[in-house]
Amino acid sequence: MKILVTGGGGYIGSVLSPMLLDSGYEVRVLDNLMYGGQGLLPVIIDRRFEFVLGDVRDRGAVVDALAGCDAVIHLAAIVGFPACRKYPDLAQTVNVDGTRVVAEAAGPQRLILFASTGSNYGALMDQVCTEETPLNPVSHYGRTKTAAESYLLEREQTIAYRFATAFGLSPRVRLDLLVNDFVYTAITQKYLVVYERHHMRSFIHVRDMAKAFIFALENRDRMRGQVFNVGSTQFNFTKEQVCETIRRQVEYYLHYAEVGEDADKRNYYVSYDKINHAGFRATINLDQGISELVRGLQLLRVRNDYSNV
Repeated sequence: MKILVTGGGGYIGSVLSPMLLDSGYEVRVLDNLMYGGQGLLPVIIDRRFEFVLGDVRDRGAVVDALAGCDAVIHLAAIVGFPACRKYPDLAQTVNVDGTRVVAEAAGPQRLILFASTGSNYGALMDQVCTEETPLNPVSHYGRTKTAAESYLLEREQTIAYRFATAFGLSPRVRLDLLVNDFVYTAITQKYLVVYERHHMRSFIHVRDMAKAFIFALENRDRMRGQVFNVGSTQFNFTKEQVCETIRRQVEYYLHYAEVGEDADKRNYYVSYDKINHAGFRATINLDQGISELVRGLQLLRVRNDYSNV
């Protein structure tokens, strides 16, 4: 199979592309290189890999990129609450309009694997979120991803993944993710101020995210037409637990503030029973991911080169 990966030069895509090649797939990436393309340098030498410079909002570019491809892994998006707040119009046109372009160009028979988000659940507390939980996005990011997901699920050949909060090292580093940001700040500033210490988040390592897409390709006949929460119940943590886990590996001053709030309102416990019953399990835990970050972030000096905002 030949797989088109939209946004394949990004945080997930630069991990996913080499995994797909190692699994025997041919890979074509469509990316506008908004955040650069350095993450793809290790795979560009593989003759089974192709890169196409283009934008998912450009129907012609998408149609051309899809030629000869059997499936699409749709990652292209303005990702995260801060980036969508900073670029609201861009988020709307990329996350929603761009998704429509991809779906229309793919046609009804071509499989689309969609990177959705747990932010779709919005401000939910005192309940376990399953795939049947009504969606209640409160941020622009959550609303655009919910709209894109709903549109794609109208077609049978779609598998949508509501991912937990990503963390971990990738060739295209992101420091605007909660765990990555906390580790970087603890290392470079030697102190961390955290609000809403008891708020619960669910996390997933970027390599587990990539593995989940390969799992979907291998099990597409029994997963298509469905949405899955992707993460692990073992990786549901409060912010305080994340900070204390970092503290076991980095010496820094930690202050819990009484003022401040998460504008994305993420504070809930997520069930991953459905994806587990399908046969997929996330395996890279918080300790391991933080250890990799501690070692890897020693190589970085300029934060703004690696942040979405």
